[in-house]
Amino acid sequence: MTSPAADSAAVTIGVLALQGDVREHIGALAGSGARTRTVRQAADLDGLDGLVIPGGESTTMSILAVRDRLLEPLRDFAGSGRPCFGSCAGLIFLADHVADGRADQQTMGGLDVTALRNAFGRQVDSFETDLPVPVLGTEPFPAVFIRAPAITEVGPQVEVLASLEDKIVAVRQDSLLATAFHPELTDDSRFHRYFVGMVAAHRGAGPESIVRERA
Repeated sequence: MTSPAADSAAVTIGVLALQGDVREHIGALAGSGARTRTVRQAADLDGLDGLVIPGGESTTMSILAVRDRLLEPLRDFAGSGRPCFGSCAGLIFLADHVADGRADQQTMGGLDVTALRNAFGRQVDSFETDLPVPVLGTEPFPAVFIRAPAITEVGPQVEVLASLEDKIVAVRQDSLLATAFHPELTDDSRFHRYFVGMVAAHRGAGPESIVRERA
């Protein structure tokens, strides 16, 4: 099987750096063979092959994106077909609909789902569990849930990758990937390597490879 690190030699992936787990995603992407860049303004999107929207606080992320005039450039980026990956609050930010969002809350959108914030409870209810994710192989993924959202509805083009307690917690829609949990807070790099493979395939830098061994 071709290594995603080899496939991804030519790809550069940005991490939206308004707030949240930016450093952790940068480290996981770099360890998966991608070049990385933080994104704080629209010009930082130029030349990127993919983008990660990290966990954090979805309402704050929305407010900061509007303040910094990033919302429309981010929507254009996703609309161009370049792959995007949102974890936790990043899932909410990618969602077309937020069931319990603020009336003025805006999202980057593109992912045909309805997200529910704090679907598993408050900060004190955070937990880690071994989550079956068939696209990553037979070994469960150590998923970290922190004030995690869930997906309550999906559109016809959305592939459900994982569910927990009848709640949808990982999906893919074409070039968009989202998890309700935090892959960047584990030592298991399979989700990041899976995303890097998506980016490499879109760029034409190599075939999309699914890593089945735990890294």
